Amino acid sequence: MKAIAINGSPRKDWNTAIMLQNALDGAASVGALTKLIHLYDLDFKGCTSCFACKRKDSTCAGLCAQRDSLREMLAEVLASDVLVLGSPIYFGDVTGEMRSFLERLMFPNITYNEFGKSVAEKPVNCGFVFTMNCPEQFMVNAHYDILFETHSHLMGILKGKTEIVASYETLQFTDYLKYDAAMIDGAARAKRREEQFPVDCRNAFEMGARLATAS
Repeated sequence: MKAIAINGSPRKDWNTAIMLQNALDGAASVGALTKLIHLYDLDFKGCTSCFACKRKDSTCAGLCAQRDSLREMLAEVLASDVLVLGSPIYFGDVTGEMRSFLERLMFPNITYNEFGKSVAEKPVNCGFVFTMNCPEQFMVNAHYDILFETHSHLMGILKGKTEIVASYETLQFTDYLKYDAAMIDGAARAKRREEQFPVDCRNAFEMGARLATAS
């Protein structure tokens, strides 16, 4: 059993990365081998619309044909049992790196012969960790519920179980007085970090454990 987490945040030790590590710890608690990958360490682009994966003589077998620093990692992901993705929400969506990664991972695993049909060779249970500045009560107004549903559908391309964990009103800075952020109560954010963020991390841990034991 192997679980891989993909950090789509430019920060390697902040909210998203911490929650992903907790998800991996949850998977490890039930016996999984784990690995955390930071997308911002890699040099890659999104889908280039080469359609090599859709040719009748294609030998891609669900793996993007582009040969760059992402290719080996994509093969490792497709061979894994659990994949946990993580991204902060920037301008209403995941980061550009995460979106490019999803294009490269998911597009080769759908067929044009039948609408929405997955050709993934083995099921991979998938989770997604979202971190955001938005308060939970504004989630629907910000259409984040649609964002979550969209990415849950995308993860389903890999034919496994899918789950989502979200962390709202995350701490963006350690000292809000240094930034132009008058609309945010820095003291309240720090308090939430102490009280709510451990709960969010526990939710990520439990998700990791469930995904690693789901069949």
